[in-house]
Parts: sequence; structure tokens; C-alpha cells
Amino acid sequence: MRGLTLVFLSLWPLSGQTVIPIDTPMSPPGWALAERALLKANADAAAEFAAKYTDARGYLRCVERWGGNDGPDDAMENFHNWTLLCALGGPQSVLDLYRKIWEGHLEQYTKARAPGIEMAENGMYYKEFITSFDWEHIGEELAAFHFYSLAAPDDPIYLQRVRRFAGFYLNEDPEAPNYDPKYKIIRSLHNGSRGPKLTPASMEDGGGLPVTGKPELLERYRDASNIRGDHPLNLCAATLAFNAYALTGEKKYHDWLLEYACAWRERVEANGGNIPTNIGLDGRIGGEWGGKWYGGVFGWAFDPKQSHRNYFKRGPRIAFGEAFLLTRDERFVDVLRRQLDNLYAAKRIENGRVLLPNKHSDAGWFGYIPSWHSDLELDLYLWSMKPSDRERVATQDWIAFLEGNKPDYPLKALQAEFERVRSKVQGLREDPSTPDTRYADTPQRYNPVATTALINLTLGANDPGNAGNILHSRVRYFDPVRRRAGLPDDVAALVERILPEEIVLALVNTNPVDTREVIVQMGAYREHHCDNVTVGGRKIVIDAPFFRVRLAPGSGDLLTISMKRYARQPTLALPWEPQ
Repeated sequence: MRGLTLVFLSLWPLSGQTVIPIDTPMSPPGWALAERALLKANADAAAEFAAKYTDARGYLRCVERWGGNDGPDDAMENFHNWTLLCALGGPQSVLDLYRKIWEGHLEQYTKARAPGIEMAENGMYYKEFITSFDWEHIGEELAAFHFYSLAAPDDPIYLQRVRRFAGFYLNEDPEAPNYDPKYKIIRSLHNGSRGPKLTPASMEDGGGLPVTGKPELLERYRDASNIRGDHPLNLCAATLAFNAYALTGEKKYHDWLLEYACAWRERVEANGGNIPTNIGLDGRIGGEWGGKWYGGVFGWAFDPKQSHRNYFKRGPRIAFGEAFLLTRDERFVDVLRRQLDNLYAAKRIENGRVLLPNKHSDAGWFGYIPSWHSDLELDLYLWSMKPSDRERVATQDWIAFLEGNKPDYPLKALQAEFERVRSKVQGLREDPSTPDTRYADTPQRYNPVATTALINLTLGANDPGNAGNILHSRVRYFDPVRRRAGLPDDVAALVERILPEEIVLALVNTNPVDTREVIVQMGAYREHHCDNVTVGGRKIVIDAPFFRVRLAPGSGDLLTISMKRYARQPTLALPWEPQ
């Protein structure tokens, strides 16, 4: 493929965009056909999943409960990557299903009640948002909602909701005074549309009403009563402000996100690079836990018998990544790297395996487990492109492919995703649960939509996960004919190489009869800037955040794209909107 030449190349303006024609014949590679087939298979599987687990109103067919085990957040976590599939180029039918289910679940859980539980006895949702709970769960509930901004940023109802939800944390709603601007903290681990819960949390507040024969649903929250003060999980709320800023360009969202993220970065720096898991209502590290930085529910010292119950990383990964995208200030990357450095400095090696501590008490580090930080380590490398960060992702096959090794990786990765779809569909067909025995989290194990390989291969991006993150990518695509996000019909893309200021991108039109056009945008939010594109031996000056490619029937070629990273403020504006 690298030896292909461009038979004919000319440039002409169209709506202010450079258009690059490609007419080099190319029989579609296996990876290209697999990408197109996987997009369709995902949509078919999603339709079957929705038919089984949701009703005509979009309600989840389940027993409605409050709490972190199987509560309202789990309803939408079942669909966490469906809107991202649409932003990748999945069929419109999936977006239509999501809209129906989103609206249905809002109505369902606004009506749902948990008598005797303060924040749920008058409805689990209020103003279309969870009343007050922790951001482990709120973030998971909002994952698909956040990715919807990539698929349909011009939806006016969505914009209204993003503004309202962000307003809960900018103190624009007097019923939700979640944020303390003096100390730059969110005032409780439990927060939302009814504001922060500052009184001790009961086991029922965390786990919902008792269920006969399932005491473990409440036992998980036995020691989770002291929720006062800020927690790094609350940094997940930054995505609301990020999307509001990317949609509107309004400075208040930009400034709040940076104010909150900077306050947390300074706390981590002042704490020797370790992320504290409680900030008191007085702004002091460990202020509600006797001055102990490792105190707090879901913190470094929480539930010492379960080493995984520590959520120090989730919010900082999200908010510091967003702040870096806004500012290109590498201190937001450095602070995350330093936390990893501290953990590696305390590592143990047992039977050839590196174990890192995941707990800290008065006696120091403990709770040694195999590293589960690969998502953050990959983020750090893709953001910084530093060799020192590359060392920690040495075993990842995708990175090896990007460096010219493992040439068969793309097809194998896509084939593995087909198997995932198949096995999940088989699982949901065999699922014996019924609406009166099923809880909101039951279907999660059968969500058949597989997007990780598509994210890696087409966008040059790490999978943002299901915790309420944004998408960090080198490129993104739009269909200029149908005016929608994602790869147009029949078009396949493969990022073959990623360098600090350059990528190599293969584009293929798998249709041997019809011409296809695609807009290639720099970054998920137009945060990068394209200097030039080299294709067929010619260098074309672009000097814009996107360009347009016209692919003749059955054609394809390699494009070497030179770019300045993080040169622009993020925006969700569509490429055909006035610049």
C-alpha cells in the first residue's frame, strides 16, 4: 500500500475547505471491509439488545432501585458507548434508539421512588439529573450523554441540558449549591440536582432499600457514611463544563473547569504527588478525616479488605486531561505521571510480576496488585509522545503496530471485536432474567456494541472508557453529503503511524461503483491544526483544522498529515457551519 501513487491530483475550494481527490485504484484491504462490517454488526446487535431490555416507552425492563449497586446510573451505563459508535460512523438507527432510551429513562427514574431515603423518596432524578450521589456512578450514567455531543452537537434540547447540568456545579441553580468557590471544592461526595448531602450517609443512601437474601447490597456501604468534603471522583463533573464550553464557547465554563482542575493539581503537588482522597469543607487536605490525605470514602484507606475499592484516579484522569486539552499546560500531565511514579517507586516484584500498591494507611503503602493503570499510561504517552511514557506501554500490540511492527494487528483486533459482538448477543439471548427479577445492571454484561478497535484504528485514540470521559484523538471524520458525524458509508480509515506532529492515515472507498467524500478533522474537538498533507508524492498546504477528501470508486491511498497539536481551543462546531 505504501508504494501506491496518485494518478491524478487537483485542488479546488468548496465551502472554504481544501478538497483532495484520490483516484488510485485499491482493492479494499481486509481491515477496511472488517471496519465497515463491524459498524453494521454493532447496529444490528444494538437493535436486538434494545428490543430485549427496553419497552416501547424507552424504559429499562427491570426492578427500579436506588443506590450504587443497581441504581438509576446503571440504566444508561448499559448503553455507554452507543453514541460513540454513531460518532465513529455507526448507522443513524443506533442514535435513534439511544434518544428513545435516554428520554424513557429520564421519565422512568424521575417517577421512581425509594421511600425513606432522603435523596430518592421524591424521585431518583430531579430536573432530569440524579438528585445526589457519587461521581463513580454519575459519570457512568452520563458516558453516553457526553459522547452524544460528538454525534449530534446541533441538538438544541441537548444544549439546554448540558447548560443546566453544568449549572449545578457553577452554582447557577439555588437548589444545587454543590460548589464552594472560596475553597474551590465540591462540598460532598454525594452531589447533584438537589445539591450536596452534608449529613452522614446511611447504608441505604449508598445501597438502596434492603433486598431479602442480599445483605451484601448494603454491607458494601457500611463504612461509607462520612461523605463530607471533596473527593477526586468529583473531578468527573468537569466534563459537563468541558462540553458546555465546546458547544457554546462561553468563557465561564472554561474558567470554572480550569479553576477546579488547578485547585486539585495544586493539592496533589503539595501532597508530594499523591492524589488526596478527601478535602475538608475548610479546604484542607484530609480535613474531614483527621488530616489524613489517604482518608475518605472510596479513598486510599477505604475498605482495606478490598484492594480495588479506591477511586483516586478516575476523576483526575478525566479533568486533568481536559485541562491539558484546553491549555496545553504540561503540568496537568506531569501531575498524573508523578502519581504513577510514586506507585512504581513503591512496587514489589513477585514471581516476575510487578505489583503496585493501591492502598495507604498510617503504616504506609499496602494492597499490592498488578497494575491496572494501562488506560492512564496510554493517555500520558499519546498526550506527551515522550519516550519515557512510551516505556510503560511497551507491551501494547496497538502501539507496536503504530511503530511498524505487527502488521496483521488491525485485522486481528477487528476480528476479536466481531467475536465480542457474537458472544454478547448469544449471552443476551440466553439471559434467563425477566423484568421482575432483573436489575438495572444486569444487561451490562451483554452490551454487544464493540468500539475499542474502531477507536484505536480509525481515530488514533485511546478508548475513553465508560466513566464520563471525553474523547482524545488525532483525527475525526464527518460525512459532508449527509451532514453527520462519522465515517461516510463505504469509507474505511486506518491510522498507521502516530508521531508527535504527524500521522500516516490510510483512506479507502470500499464501494467500486460510487464516489465517496469524507471530511478529516484534526482532533475530536478540532483542537489540532493541519499544516499540510502529503499524498501521491505531492505536498498540499492545508492551514486549517480539517480538509475534505473525494474518493473515486474503489480507490484509496496513504496521507501523511503534518499537524500542530493543541493549537486551537476545542469546539463541537460542525465543519460545514460558518467559520
